[in-house]
Amino acid sequence: MLRPRPLTPPRIPFLARLRIGRKLMLLVLLPVTTMLVFTLVGGVSQWREARALEEFSAATQVSFATTALTDAVARERIAAVQARLRPGSSTLRERSATQQATEAVLHKALDDSRSWTGQPDVPGRLDAADRKLHALRIQIRTGFLTAPQLAGQYDTIEDDLLSTVATLESGRPTRESGRAADAHLALLDAIEAAERERVELAVLLHAPPDRATATSRWSALERSRLDAFRQTASAALQGELYATLLRNPGLVVRKTRDTLADPDGRRDWPSYDRWMTASTARIDALRGIQGRAAAELGRTAAADLDAAQRREIRDLVVSFGVLAAVTALALALRRSITRPLSAVSAGARALSEGDLSYDIRYAGRDELGDVADTFRELRVTTERLAAEIHAMNEAIDDNRLQHRADVGAFQGTWARLLGGMNGTMASFAAAHGRRRQAEQELASIFHLSLDLLCIAGLDGLFKRVNPAFERTLGHTTEALIGTPWLEFVHPDDRARTRAALERLAGGVELAEFENRLLRADGTERWLQWSARPVTDEGLIYAAARDVTESRRTAREQAALRRVATLVARGVPPQEVFSEVADQVGTVLGSGSVAVLRYAADGTATVLGTARGPAAEGEAVAAEVAATRCPARVGRAVGAPIVVDGRLWGAVVAAAAGPEPLPPGTESRLADFTELAATALANADSRAQLTTSRARVVAAGDASRRRIERDLHDGVQQRLVSLQLDLRTAQSMLEEQPDALPDQLDHIAKGLDDAFADLLQVARGIHPAILSKGGLGPALRALARRSSVPVELDLRLPPDRLAEQTEVAVYYVTSECLTNAAKHARASVVQVTARTYDDVLEVTIADDGTGGAEPARGSGLIGLIDRVEAIGGRLAVSSPPDQGTTLTVRLPLTRAATDT
Repeated sequence: MLRPRPLTPPRIPFLARLRIGRKLMLLVLLPVTTMLVFTLVGGVSQWREARALEEFSAATQVSFATTALTDAVARERIAAVQARLRPGSSTLRERSATQQATEAVLHKALDDSRSWTGQPDVPGRLDAADRKLHALRIQIRTGFLTAPQLAGQYDTIEDDLLSTVATLESGRPTRESGRAADAHLALLDAIEAAERERVELAVLLHAPPDRATATSRWSALERSRLDAFRQTASAALQGELYATLLRNPGLVVRKTRDTLADPDGRRDWPSYDRWMTASTARIDALRGIQGRAAAELGRTAAADLDAAQRREIRDLVVSFGVLAAVTALALALRRSITRPLSAVSAGARALSEGDLSYDIRYAGRDELGDVADTFRELRVTTERLAAEIHAMNEAIDDNRLQHRADVGAFQGTWARLLGGMNGTMASFAAAHGRRRQAEQELASIFHLSLDLLCIAGLDGLFKRVNPAFERTLGHTTEALIGTPWLEFVHPDDRARTRAALERLAGGVELAEFENRLLRADGTERWLQWSARPVTDEGLIYAAARDVTESRRTAREQAALRRVATLVARGVPPQEVFSEVADQVGTVLGSGSVAVLRYAADGTATVLGTARGPAAEGEAVAAEVAATRCPARVGRAVGAPIVVDGRLWGAVVAAAAGPEPLPPGTESRLADFTELAATALANADSRAQLTTSRARVVAAGDASRRRIERDLHDGVQQRLVSLQLDLRTAQSMLEEQPDALPDQLDHIAKGLDDAFADLLQVARGIHPAILSKGGLGPALRALARRSSVPVELDLRLPPDRLAEQTEVAVYYVTSECLTNAAKHARASVVQVTARTYDDVLEVTIADDGTGGAEPARGSGLIGLIDRVEAIGGRLAVSSPPDQGTTLTVRLPLTRAATDT
């Protein structure tokens, strides 16, 4: 029997509420824990400091690599500006050399930044700078950008790189590192200001304008950044800066700035070469100081990191030594106090684990003795309580839910516990009835669900399936349950499905897993599964959804997008038709596909095939042509292609094996063909347009040759004959009147002049030198006859090109030279021709007034039509007051061999 609990328990002090073991542990562990906390806090603080210094040191190394890239880009910028201002072999070589140097520095910077994982994303920014530089170099080679424009684009790249350097060096772990970083960044900004001043003054001094310059903003920015450098740099670096600014290049730069700032100083305008030499020497000297500032920053960061690491190791060794001593003393005290409690502790542990046979043998009159007596009484009460609980469990197992425990035999908490168990038994009886009702409702939902629901075993057999399985797969429930369900899976998906089953057997849930199952009629259905395993019961609860139609629609849309992309890119129609056939074969899973075009007489022409010709294609094509509807003949199906209400053609597909295509293939083929009809018609129309334009140009060339032949063989020969007859008549006159010889001489001279004019007209229609010598000699002849000086750079292949290519280039060049002389008022024209990748590229550039626009109806439209008719492209760039550049790209084909 338990002692009666007092109605009003006494007020227990806080320390009295703690057990003896906990009091001892608190007494021992409190100083140890405090020491451990302080040690950990100090160690974490020092670790963070060392980590920050280590990250700052790594950031400075990446920053130095990026700084080297900014120097390389700056050199490339001034070289590009010089090449644009004074184009020549030396400046172009210098520009190419600086570009190669920039690429080498960029690749090294990328390699150095691979291990960088902090902020900013240095590899990403360097990669973006690489792409910008590549795009800018392409624009520079086209010659479209002016010097200020290309300098501005280089400035944008420099700003991004300098921003990256500033971010990398923004950490301030120590005062010394922060001052060194500030000095380095200030000098970088000052050098960039000097670089931009050099570029702007180079442009200005190349062709001095009559207006004031605004370059003073760069000198002001440079001074402000140099002042910031002096405030943070070491005395040695300040002395080097002072000496650099007072040397001759620095004095020349200062005098140039004073001259530009003085409105009356334009008479002492400095020369372009002197400015470039002085500013380059001054900037190189500043770069040397910047390199030493970077080295000083690196040494400072390394020294700070080394000092932090030594301090961290020293403090940790001292702290852990003290902690070890205190811990050893605390453990010794704890062992001497807690040993008498071992017997009571073992008894309590046995009772908590349900071992009622354990007997506590300790006896005493102290607190531990009272605890031992209490444990012995508790063991007896627990045995009686366990007997009541066992009886209630047996009643539940026997489904005797009316059984109740004897609450009156116990008191206090035990009575309330057994009363609660009796209430639980009553609630369980009520819940059992509700569970049966819920099972009935769940069975109704299981059978009515449109999705496929099942319970499968880890042994590979279905345990239960709902009617949706029968509707979707066409198998009976008995066949589904009696057959291993892997046999219903498509052979190509069984390996993936078996791997998914292994994951389920390992307790991993499965979501949105897709595979193909075979219907009773042999067709396949795509199912999307979600499954949850219950490994303890060896069961898998799964739900599936039929996604066959959605996957089929997605494949058809993807196929249409690929076809539309080819049409938009303007690829040859043959490739479009072949792609349509290939996509139809992929969507339908057929063996062979052909795209046909019907002629006016009803015959069909194959435009594109995939996987070989269809064996029964002719019969299906004839059936489609006769009915204008989808048709099936044997193993082949076909669908019409209708464009603007007329029968344009058909698509025919045949099965790969002896089995025919599945039912409904005709309608699927018809739906896809209806969507692809517009793309096929567009591709065919584009081909017809190109062929028509080529025929127009060919007919014009043929008419030109016919006129030339008629003039040469007809009128020209007649004039020659008249000349000979006239000379013969003139020699036959014995007695000539005084006026007759003069008259005959006048007529002969007129015939000579007419013959010469006729010969000139014939040569204008088709130059003889083009027919005899080819494109190179013809272009040189045009250059000699041009009233504007022409610079030729011809790198043509040794073999003759196709006649239509040579004629097109000749007339384009002739028209450009005429326009440069009549309208552009150009002083020189540059003609460049070279071949690469089976393409002939001809560039004609003048330094005239520009402003030529093909859209305003100029003669350039005819040139564009002539070039595009033979498959080429013509581009015109003509900014006002910046000359005109015309670029022609033609497919490179060789002339046919004469037989």
